[in-house]
Amino acid sequence: MSSNNKTHALSIFGLTMLTVGSVDSIRNLPATALFGSQLIAFFILGAIFFLIPTALVSAELASAWPKQGGIYVWVKKAFGQRTGFLAIWLQWIENVIWYPTLLSFVAGTIGYLINPHLIDNKVFLWTIILVSFWGVTAINLIGMRSSALFSNICAVTGLLLPMTLIISLGVVWISSGNPVQIHFDYASLMPQWHDKNMWVSLTAIMMSFCGIEIATVHANDVKDPQHAFPKALVYSVLIILSTLILGSLAIAIVLPNDSISLVAGIMQAFSAFFASYHMSWLMPVIALMLVIGALGGVSNWIIAPTKGLLAAAQDGNLPPALQKVNKHGAPTSLLIYQAIIVSVLSSCFLFMPSINASYWLLTALAAQLYMLMYLLMFITAIVLRFKYPEAQRPFKIPGGNKGMWIITSMGIIGTLTTLAVSFIPPGNIDIGSTLSYETTLIVGLILMCLPPFLTKSRWQKQSINQPILD
Repeated sequence: MSSNNKTHALSIFGLTMLTVGSVDSIRNLPATALFGSQLIAFFILGAIFFLIPTALVSAELASAWPKQGGIYVWVKKAFGQRTGFLAIWLQWIENVIWYPTLLSFVAGTIGYLINPHLIDNKVFLWTIILVSFWGVTAINLIGMRSSALFSNICAVTGLLLPMTLIISLGVVWISSGNPVQIHFDYASLMPQWHDKNMWVSLTAIMMSFCGIEIATVHANDVKDPQHAFPKALVYSVLIILSTLILGSLAIAIVLPNDSISLVAGIMQAFSAFFASYHMSWLMPVIALMLVIGALGGVSNWIIAPTKGLLAAAQDGNLPPALQKVNKHGAPTSLLIYQAIIVSVLSSCFLFMPSINASYWLLTALAAQLYMLMYLLMFITAIVLRFKYPEAQRPFKIPGGNKGMWIITSMGIIGTLTTLAVSFIPPGNIDIGSTLSYETTLIVGLILMCLPPFLTKSRWQKQSINQPILD
């Protein structure tokens, strides 16, 4: 047994890469670049009041209850099946709403390469979103082996390389004495707390940090997790913070604030850098890498929350029709329904006043749903610490119960603050009237949270080991 554990144990480096790969994303950079040099302070605050607490809490829960279903299993253990279903539903539906924003990045990148004017063409963006999502859904229907291979290739070519390149270009730009669009003096770096747009930026920054709970299911695979995981956490936080901050600043220094597009900001920045260095011939290569990376991000997330929802469905929370898997083990019905919902939600890009408005509305709604899930997760961690004190926890938040209270309290403060500010419309994006913006968010939030309360209390259970085949 010991030998087997050693064979399958993850190194600190391996756990760090898994964590970084689950959170880091180049497509979020334009949204945070909008807020200039003040983003540095907000990223640090976001790490203290969200990223670190989320990583610690999810690591303890995953090490104690490492079953398929993740957040569903944890919340069900603390509060029962109905609340557990609500938690996994929030994680799943948040991703469904988030997909159009990620795929709009794909569409904007392709459009910018063909003709920059296409980034404002709503029909073009909507068409690319549909084709991309249904294509990635097809890959995941083939099975985990094909989707895992696709995701790994995408992570290297579409995330690590472009992120490193844009940061390097930003460093060269400043060191060469080129003009910059932001300032780095003390007054510019300090958050202007009276400016509501600075608070609004917290929504984009918190979304940049979401997802770390997916990687922490590997906490049991690490040798001596009580010592290895804190080290991996420190390394991961440093890598995530440095890449997101430096990548956002690279865009902010080269593009005027009012010209940054949320769906094509990366391409705009690369275009500005390459034009100055006479390297525009690289633009098609960069565009291809960004598209590959974004599709890989969708592939990474398209299956994990859906399998969590499948575990809840097979526990009797959804009808048998939604419990089906195919011969490859893919949750067929859920993936198809997910693609249909994404297709409908993507129509926001056709009806909102601007592309940036559609992007921000979906980002804000996704953030609200995800924050509700994290709120449940933090409360669950407290309840399970006292309800099952004897449970084996290979990784445990340091400091005993006092440490748990401190960490979860910080996380709860971060999630509640994000929930509150996500209702504030950004002043630098045309989102229509404040009333329509807030009404749309409230109605959307209510509608997305309703299904777990409207379903039957019990459908027929289906064993995960005996799946319903198509």
